[in-house]
Amino acid sequence: MTEPADHPLVTAVKPLVDAMGAELLDPEHATTEDVVLAWEGADVIAVRLPQLSESLDHILAAMERRHGMPLAELDRKTKQRVVRTLEARGAFSVRHGVETVAGALGVSRFTVYNYLNRDNGAKSE
Repeated sequence: MTEPADHPLVTAVKPLVDAMGAELLDPEHATTEDVVLAWEGADVIAVRLPQLSESLDHILAAMERRHGMPLAELDRKTKQRVVRTLEARGAFSVRHGVETVAGALGVSRFTVYNYLNRDNGAKSE
């Protein structure tokens, strides 16, 4: 793509687009599903949002980078924090979200549900 990489709008949104696993493209190639961003009345860039399942993969990869190791190698308490963060970001509304997270954490689905129930039980008290 021939994006105006030095345009201030592109510079501003690129970290967010990368974190979401989205794609920047020329506004002329945008479909009705894409988000076209304008600057001072002129279309500058379009953002193609990823499928939700792809977003979850990007979120998990970003969490691994943040922790500096595979999520499966984290201690139990840190894994519980990861599950809370993922729940807040809607990871479990994605089809097979629990299975995907369980695989990344190296735990069973049952364990992920326990982490979720433990947190929800603590909130209701």
